[in-house]
Formats: sequence, C-alpha cells, structure tokens
Amino acid sequence: MVIVIHQSSSTQNALFYNEKKVEQKKALFFKSGNTLTINPFAGTKHDRLNILKDIENGNARVKKKGLHISLNPTVADLVKLGDTGIRSEIGNLMDHLGYGNQPFFVFKHTDLDRTHFHIVSTRIDCQTGKKIKDTYEKEKVQRFIKSLDQKYDLTKEQSQVQANLKFSAGSRNLKQNLESLFFQLNHIDSISTKQLYNKSLELFNVEVRKSGRGHVVFITDEYGSPVRYPIRLSEFEERPRFHLSQSADKELQIASPMIDEFQLAQWARDVNRLMTEKSKNPQYVKKQMLKRKRNLRRF
Repeated sequence: MVIVIHQSSSTQNALFYNEKKVEQKKALFFKSGNTLTINPFAGTKHDRLNILKDIENGNARVKKKGLHISLNPTVADLVKLGDTGIRSEIGNLMDHLGYGNQPFFVFKHTDLDRTHFHIVSTRIDCQTGKKIKDTYEKEKVQRFIKSLDQKYDLTKEQSQVQANLKFSAGSRNLKQNLESLFFQLNHIDSISTKQLYNKSLELFNVEVRKSGRGHVVFITDEYGSPVRYPIRLSEFEERPRFHLSQSADKELQIASPMIDEFQLAQWARDVNRLMTEKSKNPQYVKKQMLKRKRNLRRF
C-alpha cells in the first residue's frame, strides 16, 4: 500500500482533475463523507466544489487550502480489503490525519494498470475556520500504512516500483506517463526556473528540444542520446510549464492526468535531493552539457 499526500494549493484543481476522470469514464464516484447532502454525487461538480469552498472562504490567510490524497493498493491488497474495506480504511485515514470531521469526496480510478483512489477535501476546519495542523503528516501516513500492513498482512511491491522510476526505450503508456510526470513537476514550487525544470526531466531520462517552430520530447539513455522516436509537445494536454505559451497556459488551468502513484510516491520525495546532488558536481553538469551539444548536432 502506498499513500501520497499531494501538495496541491488549489482545491478546485484537485477536485476537477478527478471529476474530469469521471467524465472520461476513467474513474467512478466511490465515497463521500460529512456532507449535509445525503448523496452529493447526485449534484454537479460545482455543487461539490461549493461544499468545500464555502468552508474555505472564511479563511483568506491560508494559501494552500486543498487536501488531495491518493491511496494505492496492490492487486493483492484490493483482494484482501475489497471495496468495503477500502471505504472503511479511508475513513480511518481521515481520522488519523485529523480530518475526521471534514467533508470529503473519494474517486476510484481505473485508467492505469492499478486501481487506485483519490480523496479530495479541505485543510480549513469546517467548525473553527482555522487551518488543520499538518505537522508530521508524512510520519503519520507511514504509521497508518504500517498499521494496515499488520492488520491485513499486506504485500510489499516497492522493489518493483523503484525499478521503473526512469523512462526507457521499452516504457509502456509513454504519452500518458509523460503527461503525468509534467503534472508532478509543474506542482513542485522549488523548481522555479526552466533550467531546473530541464534538469529535473533529465532525472527520468526525458528531454524537451526545440524543433522547427515547436518542441519535441525525447526519451534518452544515461548519456543523453535518444532511444526512441520523439513526440511533439503539442500533442500533450499537460505540458512543462516553462514551455507553455501564454495562451496555452490559460487553457491548462485544470490538472491533467497524474502519474501512477507508486512512482509518484518516490518522485515527490527524491527529485529535489537528486537535483541537489547533481548541482554540487559542476564537472558532471559540464560533461552532460557537452554531450547534449554533440547529440543536438545529429538532429
């Protein structure tokens, strides 16, 4: 079991991302909690957003108000818990993190190889109007996962996940997972320049290059050489934010597909550490830049 708390500042983006999946028949309404409406899924997505926004509007000081969590069981985990167990443990997770009284919505995603679940709520307390304390959230999540492992004797598949952190010539669902990578990097505040963004892409063997009037996306080997045919950047719905035109930036206000969260759990934690390690080695950076120049001459 992998549980990820996404650092989303926009409740609307988090909710509408999941709502879009439902519209595309890639996700289902799965569970809701603590709403005055018996079945809030019978209304519109704007009705559901307003349930959360009405709470958040009372606190203008907090910037990152949205709570967005993904729950990623293995196939064996799903068999052991079933939908009933998943619903129950989602409620327990919200209690464990201090959001037990908050209204929330759960979506069951079926668009990737693994079935997974997204929880959307607000960090603003529905009773006090103050921000719910989020200190030691990662530690709390790990304790909760450990309790699930012991309670249900859940399986471990982390080693298989870690083996697929980088793209390669044989990567499956390439376009979808590249969009998911762009989505993840687009929401890391510390990646504040185009140079840092491109360095982050390198960590996953991905490179965006200028081609004619547009750009193309390459999958490379460890030396920066392309290993499969490129994809034009214009074909992607979610694009790197430093390669967006102003008009395109306005069109992409709602988040596009996310990565398989088994991968994302590792990426969100490791990407800044890896960038820091590489930036401390100027010889490595210089060597990589020279390789890029040589490779660019081939195209």
